[in-house]
Amino acid sequence: MDDCIFCKIVRGEIPGRKIYEDDEMLAFHDVNPAAPVHFLVIPKRHIPHVMALEKDEAPLLGRILYKAQELAAALGCAEGGARFVINCKADGGQTVDHLHCHVLGGRALGWPPG
Repeated sequence: MDDCIFCKIVRGEIPGRKIYEDDEMLAFHDVNPAAPVHFLVIPKRHIPHVMALEKDEAPLLGRILYKAQELAAALGCAEGGARFVINCKADGGQTVDHLHCHVLGGRALGWPPG
């Protein structure tokens, strides 16, 4: 989508502190981190939210989660763990209408998240 901030990051129109990139996904540091480790993993293809996933896109979500845990481990969260969050639509707390997985770690995280 032309006006999607994450699509603009994918296209290189807006800078992002990239951690990982391949043909189908991009990982980058959150601009407003809520933990010492806080990054996002997004599909390069615009998918508005998890509830918009088509059946044939389900394997992509699995690959995104697998890469997210690899990157979390590489960034120091292997021993203590991390939180993996996919917000969905307004009531779910989604603020950017592009499917994304937040990964937060590097400190103990409380529950509920608040």
